[in-house]
Amino acid sequence: MKFGVCVFPGSNCDYDTYYVIRDVLEREVSLIFHEERNLSGYDVVIVPGGFSFGDYLRPGALASKTPLAQSLYDFAQKGGIVLGICNGFQILTELGLLPGALLPNLSMRFICDQVYLRVENERTRLTRKLEKGELLRIPIAHHDGRYYVPEDELKRMEERGQIIFRYCTEEGEVTESANPNGSVSNIAGVVNREGNVFGMMPHPERASEDILGSHDGLMLWYSLISD
Repeated sequence: MKFGVCVFPGSNCDYDTYYVIRDVLEREVSLIFHEERNLSGYDVVIVPGGFSFGDYLRPGALASKTPLAQSLYDFAQKGGIVLGICNGFQILTELGLLPGALLPNLSMRFICDQVYLRVENERTRLTRKLEKGELLRIPIAHHDGRYYVPEDELKRMEERGQIIFRYCTEEGEVTESANPNGSVSNIAGVVNREGNVFGMMPHPERASEDILGSHDGLMLWYSLISD
């Protein structure tokens, strides 16, 4: 299995992600720069966090117009596995590969903190090493992380199992106080209808070694590489 990690001007989590895949998972991985048009050699493509193009206009807007983003769209349409983390999630919604949008946090402030996530769907390619209701401790770092989708679409997403993570308390309760950014229904991560494109605001690459304070993110990477 070969991984690719996208690099846009302003990406700042690309090398963190590259390191985890290369040195922790010990899998083949390459950096893919924003002018690349050919993704045929990859099995999984990660769109990492950061501030692509300085978040000019809005987060992910300019990155979604690059040759790499258009190639990523085609890659996903053909069934390729794509994971967007933080700014990567924003880019995937801009591309229309995931429903909804990421809006400014209700506090209108940048939030950098450890949060708890509850697994809502354990049957996806990203969560199959986890159990439904299992809790993960993973950091967030964003200003525009408030997930929004209209109520009718949210209902359909719930019915289809497209909600994969929710912000929760340390005890696993989904409460308003546990919601760091005001996301609708405490949503922290989603998957497309086809099950091959994922988006999440928390950073699993920053929770993949004990020295970082949590290795809970490892289970997501193990899920991706398991047969």
